[in-house]
Amino acid sequence: MTADESELRELRASVREFLEAKSPEEAVRKLMESEPRFDPAVWSQAADQLRLPGLAIPEEYGGDGFGLVELGVVLEEMGRALFCSPFFATVLLAAQALLASGDRDACARFLPGIASGRTTATLAVAEDHGSWDPAMVSARALPDGDGGWTLRGRKCFVIDGTTADLVLVVARTVAGPTLFAVERDATGLVAEPMETLDATRAMARLTLDAVPATRVGAEGAGGRIMAKVLDIASVGLAAEQAGAARRCLETSADYARVRHQFGRPIGSFQAVKHKCADMLVQVELAEASSREAARLADEDSPDFPVAAAVAHACCSRAYMTAAMENIQVHGGIGFTWEHPAHLYFRRAKSSQLLFGGPAVYHERLLDRLGI
Repeated sequence: MTADESELRELRASVREFLEAKSPEEAVRKLMESEPRFDPAVWSQAADQLRLPGLAIPEEYGGDGFGLVELGVVLEEMGRALFCSPFFATVLLAAQALLASGDRDACARFLPGIASGRTTATLAVAEDHGSWDPAMVSARALPDGDGGWTLRGRKCFVIDGTTADLVLVVARTVAGPTLFAVERDATGLVAEPMETLDATRAMARLTLDAVPATRVGAEGAGGRIMAKVLDIASVGLAAEQAGAARRCLETSADYARVRHQFGRPIGSFQAVKHKCADMLVQVELAEASSREAARLADEDSPDFPVAAAVAHACCSRAYMTAAMENIQVHGGIGFTWEHPAHLYFRRAKSSQLLFGGPAVYHERLLDRLGI
């Protein structure tokens, strides 16, 4: 199912109106210091009123069957508002991993709960080294003799790992990296919050000590699953980055109009004009690259993997540039804790590093290009 332009505008307007009411700066700052790092009541409203968790989940599993284009609109608005929620981990990582696995039983078991917003989920891949490459996974999975599996190892940088009802874990078997489902209350699973630069996106460290698990998909298929998930998640992250970068540009331009120095708006000075112009170029390129990648994904185009890598690189750079220049345009006040500019900078840096950082995603782009 694909929405037309008018429907996308209506979707954007509805999501923006909701987030302006539910995720103002005061709410974001409060959630940064709370546990859980999101408001369950607001999450329920997003699910019940806007049906956001089920937007891109197939109708056969209780979702609305839309694609990455519609999801991109939602993520742009969430990035703009620094929305603290389990949306990214649940919808872009866990749900996409389930769909990519091709395991219809697992999809039928878990996706309806995700689509309704009653189940939050996450994907645990990275370990102490921070790499999302399945080949680097050292966590082990062993058969328990009764048709199930037990997991041992440690996972780091797990988004919303302390609150997720379902944790999908990539662990190694004799056949290679494999995807497993672990319930939140499973014995032997210990989740600890990690203190990171960006407090608006909760991270956790998971310890797996003989944790009972259910295999999802074929044994040894973890590499194939993760390749597809990373492409989709990279485009989702790119949309989030583009939306936040646009917000940084808007706040810089607004401040440049009202802040006066030497009897004139600072926006009339050439140096500030150049900063805003450079930001505009980066933001326009970011939005174009992320939206084009989403379109190619929905068309199942063979060019999608390359477009996904390009979007990830463009939007990471654009968001970092916009976040840094936003601080510069605001001058001294932009460096203070009281001003929101640093919140966007922190999110920009954490998003840039989320799937391995510039060296990794540029390498992924070269790989997708066959170089």
